[in-house]
Formats: sequence, C-alpha cells, structure tokens
Amino acid sequence: MHFSSCLCTLLVALVYQALACSVAVTNVVREMTGPRCSAVSAMDTVIGLYGETVEVPCNNGAPKPKDLFITKWKYDNGDLLTQLKDQDASVIATDKYKDRVSMAENSSLLIAAASLKDEKTFTCMVVAGADISEYPVKLLIHKAPTGVEITALAAELEIGKPTQLGQCSAPDANPAANITWFKNKKHLVADGKGIIISSKVKVDEVTGLTTTSSTLQYTAEKGDTDALFTCGALNALSSPVSFTVTYPTERVSLHVISKGPLMEGDNVTLKCKADGNPLPTSFNFHIQRKVVKVENSDSYTVTDVTRDSTGEYKCSIIDNAKMEDSKNITINYLDMSLSPSGKVMKSTGESLALNLQTDASGELRVSWTKDNGKLDKIPKFDKLTYSDSGKYEVVVTMGALIKKASFELVVEAEEAMRLLAGIPVIRRLAKQRGEDGQHKVLTCEAEGSPKPTVAWSVNGTSADESPYVNGKISHKLTIVPTVNLTVVCTVSNELGQDTRAINVSTLFEEVRMDKQGSSDDSDTTKLVVGVIVGLLLATVVVGLAYWLYLKKSKQGSWKTGEKEDGSTEESKKLEEKIEEKLEENSQKVEV
Repeated sequence: MHFSSCLCTLLVALVYQALACSVAVTNVVREMTGPRCSAVSAMDTVIGLYGETVEVPCNNGAPKPKDLFITKWKYDNGDLLTQLKDQDASVIATDKYKDRVSMAENSSLLIAAASLKDEKTFTCMVVAGADISEYPVKLLIHKAPTGVEITALAAELEIGKPTQLGQCSAPDANPAANITWFKNKKHLVADGKGIIISSKVKVDEVTGLTTTSSTLQYTAEKGDTDALFTCGALNALSSPVSFTVTYPTERVSLHVISKGPLMEGDNVTLKCKADGNPLPTSFNFHIQRKVVKVENSDSYTVTDVTRDSTGEYKCSIIDNAKMEDSKNITINYLDMSLSPSGKVMKSTGESLALNLQTDASGELRVSWTKDNGKLDKIPKFDKLTYSDSGKYEVVVTMGALIKKASFELVVEAEEAMRLLAGIPVIRRLAKQRGEDGQHKVLTCEAEGSPKPTVAWSVNGTSADESPYVNGKISHKLTIVPTVNLTVVCTVSNELGQDTRAINVSTLFEEVRMDKQGSSDDSDTTKLVVGVIVGLLLATVVVGLAYWLYLKKSKQGSWKTGEKEDGSTEESKKLEEKIEEKLEENSQKVEV
C-alpha cells in the first residue's frame, strides 16, 4: 500500500515536470532523471466559418503516437483542456472558452459558435515517451456577406450622359467583400470614362464584420435599352436590374398596313414608327398635300380609297418636320364593258360584232366560256349558224380583282322565216329491237331553241335524254309492247310544238311478220320480172306497127301523087305519140 502511493506520487511529479519545460528551449540536451523537452516551430493555418463549430487539427491530423501519454490544448492567454491516454478530456479553461471547447477523437480542438474574436493561435502539446512536441495552428474566421443587392437605382439612363447607375452593398462579411459589376453577365471593368467604380468598407464595432459598398457610374449607349445589370461578391450575386434608356429620335419609318394589294374601296392604315425613347406620341401625316395631325397615336386610316388616291404619303414627328419618311401607294382598279349584253336575237347568216373594253392598273388576263365550256379563243361571228346559239361569258382578272360580263345569243332563221325560228321540229322518229330481244327502244330526235321538252304517249321502263347541244336533243324510251300500238312523240317549247307517230307491234307479231316477209319478197320479185317482160314485148309490137304504117303511107303517096306535106305532118304527130308511149313504157320498166 505504501509502495503504490509512492509510485503515484512519482508519476504526477513527472507530468508536472514535463509541463513546466519551456517551449523555447531548443537543441539542449540534459542528462537527468526527468524527460526531454523539444519545440516545433512550423505553424498551420485553418479557416473556420463564422457562427459554426470550428475544428482545429493537432499535428495536421496525423495519427496519435503509440507511446502517447498526454495531450494538451492552450493559447496565449491560458490552457484550454488536457487528456491523458485512454481517458476523457478535461476542460481547464476558466474564460469565454469554458463552455465552447472540446476535444475530438483524433485530438483536434473543437470550438463552438466561432466568432472573429477566435482568430488567434492555438497550440497542441503532445507528450509521448521522453519527447514533448508542440503544434501551433493559426485560426482565421471567414463569413460571406448576408446578401448582395443594388440600391439607389437611377430613374433612367440618358445616352452619352454619365449617370450613377446604383450602389451595390455586401454587408456582414469577413474579410471585406470584393464587389464586381456585370452587364448581361459580362464583367464591367472601370476605364475612368464610361465606367467608373468606387468602393468603401465599413467595420461593425460590435461584431467586427465589414460592409462593402460599391458605386457604379455608367454612360449608357443605345444598345443598353434591354441590358441587365448585376453585382456580386464571393459566391453571392444580386438580382438583375434594368433601366429605361432615353435617347432622341434619329429615324422615322412609314409603314402601310395591308393584307394584300390595295383595291378601290379598301381602307388603308398608315403607321409611323420612330426609334427614340421615349417614343413620340404625336405625328403629322401628309395625305395628298394635306397635313393631318394625330395625337396620342402613331396610326392614321384613309377610308374608301379610289384610283385617285394613288400617290406619295408621308409622316413626320411634330417637333421636327425634317424627321420624316414617305411611301408611294398604288390603288389597283379594273374596269370592263362588253357589247352586246343581255339576250341577243340574230338570224342565220348575219354577223355579230363583239366589243370588249378594259381599263386597269396592271396586266390583264381574259378568258371566254360558252355554256360553261372553256373557249380556246375569242369568239367571232362573221356568219351566224344555229350552232352559235348559247350563253357566252367573259372573265377579266388582274391579281385578286375579277370582273365578269355575259350575253345570250339566239340564232333564228332568216327574216322571212323568223316566225318559225326556234319552233321545235322532230327530225327523226325511229324504233329498234333491244339487244336482248325482250324490249323495243324508241328514239325521237328534234331541234329547237329554246330547249324543247319531249313527251311520249306511252310510258316506258326507262328514259334517256342526251345533252342539249347546238339546238339539238335526242330522247330514247324503252318499252315492252304486249299489243300492236301507235306511239306519239311530242316536242314543245314556248314557241310551239311538233308531233310525229310511229306504229309499234308486239314482239310476237314482229317475229311472225319477219317470216312472212321473206315469202312475200320472193313473190314480189317474180311479179316485177313479169311486168318488165310484158312491157318490153309491148314496145316491140308498137315499134313494128309503126314501121309498117310508115312504109304503107309512102307507097300510097307515090302512087296517087298526093302532096307530101299533110302526110308528113300526120307522120310527125304519130311519131310524137309513139315516142310518148315508148317513154311511158320505159319509165314503167324502170319502176
């Protein structure tokens, strides 16, 4: 028991002896029963953040020596805490650090709620074996500014005039913030002319923190109208700000507001634009040698323009008449007249002159149609026929402008037949058996103007009417006759009508008649041949009798001595009768 007490007393004496060694003793070696002291002069620097817990490493965070005996932290004004090997650290500070310091597992010093007053040198002393080592560390406390903002903004910037744009502040920082100005995210560098930057720093007496203020004096340019200005310090950046940049008007432009080419009757809006800022609000518009003053607007509308509105238009700002712009405006127009027009009645063989007159502001395109069908060329009527009848239309276009005119031509018969002109006439009424042999198709073809209507006296299974072209029309009717009947086709219009009938037999009767017809044709042929032979024989007999008569007459005259004149006249009369008879017989033979 007595031995243990003596051993403890000896160990405590050794510890206090080690702590009592001076740090300044260098290169001195003593041969004594107590340990040796050694000083470490190298110093590290650590930066801590304001208001947070700061970690100050011992021996730059090197691992603890194996023969570590004791670790102690101190600063210029006293000791902070100590820790024996394998034991908890003991706080021995009695000042402001009493409740703010602690030791980490790796022997680092931990200081809570760091402030600028903690910027000092802290020393870590390590006793290991027979050596005593000291590791001084310089602690610096940094703090970013609480925010960066631009204040004292200028109301506006005027081109070419140096103006204090604003003041950028970076408060509560350590060290003092260095403020940088930006325009459209590009660094602004002071040049002493268009860009002048001045700064000042103020220190808080209580906290020791600084507030940096930077003022930017800027000479604006025209392109700064939409520019964004910011300022920044460290990693903090202010909100962007922009300014109204004022400058006088340097250019005026006149604009014609229109969806397309201007036509007669349109409304034309003139708009005057200026590049000044603020923009002019009043303008003078020069409308065909008249000046119209417009206030609180940059536009003026000319209503219901005509071709006479074509010309030069101008606009200018009110306070400077020389600041103007002009535009030449063309009003497009199209006039057209066609002669003849309406309904034109003409006779066949007559001529008709067309007179198309146009007046336009541009190039024209002319096209003709007849009864809605396109014509390849301008119609000419030197000698009218029925086929010239129809509705003619001419279309004249110029850009978006379109004009149309038309006339209806009705071609009649010559003057003596004018009353009959246009009255429907049936030109053909025919019938034929259908391809399947089960029905008959009746065809009624007619002419007339205006277009005639076709009516049948019977009903059919289907009716087909051809297009009305050149005054002609054709109508077909399909029927299935069960008895022999007479079918009537009637065509009519407002001028009159025409009717024609056709006999239609049943299909059965037609087949029977076809067979009988072949037998009748044979008998008819025989009859014709007999008649011809008979006529020929009669001609020969008459000729022979005539010859004998002549012979006898000549002999009697020679014997009796009668005058030949009477006989001659009688002979001529007889010859004429015989010739007439022969001619008559000849005609019969031909038939």
